[in-house]
This record gives sequence, C-alpha cells and structure tokens, in this order.
Amino acid sequence: MLSGHHLQTLVAVVEEESFGAAAARLRITQSAVSQRIRALEQQVGHVVVTREGACHPTAQGEVLLGLARGVASLEADALGRLSGGGPSAVLDVGVNADSLATWFRDVIDTVAALPDPPLLRLVVDDEHHTADLLRAGAVLGALTTDPEPVQGCAVEYLGTMRYLPVCAAGYAERWRTGGRWRWREMPVVQFDLRKDELQNKVLRRRGITEPPPMHRIPSSEAFTHAVRAGLGWGSLPEAEIGDALDRGTLLRLTDDTVDVKLYWQSWRLHTRATERLADALHAAAAVHLR
Repeated sequence: MLSGHHLQTLVAVVEEESFGAAAARLRITQSAVSQRIRALEQQVGHVVVTREGACHPTAQGEVLLGLARGVASLEADALGRLSGGGPSAVLDVGVNADSLATWFRDVIDTVAALPDPPLLRLVVDDEHHTADLLRAGAVLGALTTDPEPVQGCAVEYLGTMRYLPVCAAGYAERWRTGGRWRWREMPVVQFDLRKDELQNKVLRRRGITEPPPMHRIPSSEAFTHAVRAGLGWGSLPEAEIGDALDRGTLLRLTDDTVDVKLYWQSWRLHTRATERLADALHAAAAVHLR
C-alpha cells in the first residue's frame, strides 16, 4: 500500500519544483524528502520525478499525482464530516481565461459564501488543453471543450460560450474600404499565438490561411481592452461586449459567430467540496452560457 506521506511528498516536490523547497514546506530535511521519493520509486518500480533542473513528474509520476490529490481531497472531506471542521479541502481546478474573466466569477462568489469554503487553486490554460491538466494529475477538475472523459473522470455538459468578431469604430474607419474589410492586411489581436483558434476560425472561413499582422495579448481583460481601444479586431465573448454594439462603440465585422461548448470534467471523488463546486458551476452556467 502506498504511503500517504510519500504521496504528500511527491506533491510538494512537484509543486515547489525542488527537493529543498519541498523540505521547507513539509518542515523535514531534504534528506528525508529524498528518502521518501526514493522509497516511492522503489515501491512502484518507476522514476516519478526528474532531478535535473526544476523537478517535474514523469508519466508514472503524473498518475501518482492524480491519486495523491484525490486521496487528500477524500481525507479532508472525511475529517470534516467527523469533526464538523477539519482541514479545508483543496480544489485544484483548470479553467480557461475567458471563463475566469466572465461567468466563473459567479462560481467564486458562491464558493466564498459557503460556511466552510474549500481552498480554490486555479490553473489557467486554453479550454482545448485543460483536459491535459487532468491527465497530468495537476488538477481535480477542469473546464474543457473535450467531451471524451479522461480515464477515471466524469463529464458534464455546461453550455456554450458564444464569441462575436468585433472591432472599435475607429478601427473600422481605417480598415474597411467600400464596405469591405481588408482581412489580409488588418491587424488581429490573439490571446496566444499557438493555442488561440477563435480568430483563426473566422479567417479560415474567408479562405485566409496566411496570418495577418498579429498582436499577442495573453490576458482576457487586456485582450478586451485592446479590441475596444482599436489596436486590432478580435472575437469577444458576448458577456464582454455588453451594450457596446447598441451604442456603436464596437462593430461586428461579420454575422459569423464562434461557439465553444464547455464541459466540466472531474475525478470521481464525490466529496462535499467537489459536489458543491459542481453545483456552483451548473448554476452559473445556466445563467451565463447558452
């Protein structure tokens, strides 16, 4: 049977990215950390963390990380039920930046209002890649576009985020000629040059495969500000647009929309904390998503 201390040490080493920092966090010696990791590796028959540079989990270590975080969540839940208190549950959650900047705020409000709120630790990544965080054991649940369950996880459909390609009124004056947009020339705002597909889908529908001039703004709030300021055009969530179209401060470039279906994937833990989080997600999604 795997030792809880060994699994706890693995989590500390990976999160702190070094044996020394893990030792300080656990208040034990670095030698003791090394002994625990070595004992864990001997027990499972695999190297579980890299030793050169920053410590990262191996493929086998990722499997154990998922187990370790699940065990910690179940332990916190059991102690809370037994004592009416106990340590706060820790919920590591993968979330995409646009959700975090809009409707996920309602989830945070709901969790904050709980009498014994869990500790939320959010990991931000593109919604097409957050399922990889589950596979790596980095999170217990994730907002994702992937409807296929990661092994050991359950999937629930939440709703659809709709994006509209828009630009500032002043931007339109510069880049629209004779009622036609100069798609190949006009600058576009991208959140991430490698992962962001929202603008690329709009361009591909117009047969444009060569990228136009691009700004990279890796922040949802700053991305929206850049589009509103006229730096470039971009696809904004409906919730971020508000009444700007009615007021004429933003203009739609096309009637096209980009719809992103979001799912909640989580390990099958069935603790009070995970169930409350799932309830909060569904409640917020029912209000804000399509």
